Amino acid sequence: KEPEWMLEFRLKAFRKWLTMEEPDWSDNRYPDIDYQAVSYYSAPKVMEKKKSLDEVDPELLKTFDKLGIPLSEQKRLSNVAVDAVFDSVSIATTFREDLAKVGVIFCSISEAIKEYPELIKEHLGSVVPVGDNYFTALNAAVFSDGSFCYIPKGVKCPMELSTYFRINESGTGQFERTLIIADEGSSIHYVEGCTAPTYSTDSLHSAVVELIAMEGAKIRYSTVQNWSANVYNLVTKRGVAHKNATVEWVDGNIGSKLTMKYPAVLLKGEGAHAEVISVAYAGEGQHQDAGAKVHHLAPNTTSNILSKSISKNGGRSSYRGMLQVTPKASGCRSKVVCDALMLDEDSRSDTYPTMEIGNSTADLEHEASVSN
Repeated sequence: KEPEWMLEFRLKAFRKWLTMEEPDWSDNRYPDIDYQAVSYYSAPKVMEKKKSLDEVDPELLKTFDKLGIPLSEQKRLSNVAVDAVFDSVSIATTFREDLAKVGVIFCSISEAIKEYPELIKEHLGSVVPVGDNYFTALNAAVFSDGSFCYIPKGVKCPMELSTYFRINESGTGQFERTLIIADEGSSIHYVEGCTAPTYSTDSLHSAVVELIAMEGAKIRYSTVQNWSANVYNLVTKRGVAHKNATVEWVDGNIGSKLTMKYPAVLLKGEGAHAEVISVAYAGEGQHQDAGAKVHHLAPNTTSNILSKSISKNGGRSSYRGMLQVTPKASGCRSKVVCDALMLDEDSRSDTYPTMEIGNSTADLEHEASVSN
């Protein structure tokens, strides 16, 4: 029941994907993925979105209760709104009416496509273009759900917004799409959580997140991803900060077999600021290839990147970062700090920083340390 323009968006992405090759972002290559064997849509037995939590399948609520996700009325956190995405379907969103009183829109992306088409058409793919990379094209073609948030001008979101993603079926791909728009002078803290049970077959997680912070706005996006050890976590997350705006990523990775994720910020307006904190734990059989990308595109922009990792029992952690200063970005400042801890001789830690400096007025610092 999607509109025709959305179908065209998907077909454009699919045609682009067919012409592309998988990226070689890391020397620790994952096994070839059989994209014909991946399940692109999986839903709970009762698929339609419920108007009340009382109508949601009790077995689904039990799953979230065990994980400590506050969907049930008696267990809701007092200041957190939650959207729960189970496999490919959003099954419940809490506090929507309360948020609507101050103009905040918080719903699944599938609902937003139908209810707020002009906002979606204007912003979807504006930060992460369809053809940005192999996995963004795949996501644009096949995503089924995810979150949409819009914060009006001058509004400080009265509560944290949170989405919880759960892969619950064997062999299922998770291709959620998240779009957050903070209008001029507004602010929001969004929290994302992810898990999956362990199956005998591998699963693919390939999400796209787009953040748009208008003039003077602030977005903080916090993630805790604890995928099971048979998930390949290949994700693109990017935000754009306009004049005097701030985009913050707090990125935690403690699960999956392989993670390749580098939250990015485009500092597009003068005085914009980026803050990226990346924390990773790599245990036995895991490779956490994480980091950050910041692009200084305007004058007097600032950024801080802090990366911390722990490797244990033969696990491997990698910091892969990009810091770009364009010729127009005069007077910008940036500090990058990478700390790695290896708890045994079988573990490994690597640092792969890239800097492209196009303006001599930039004030840059870089620190890296590895300890056993």
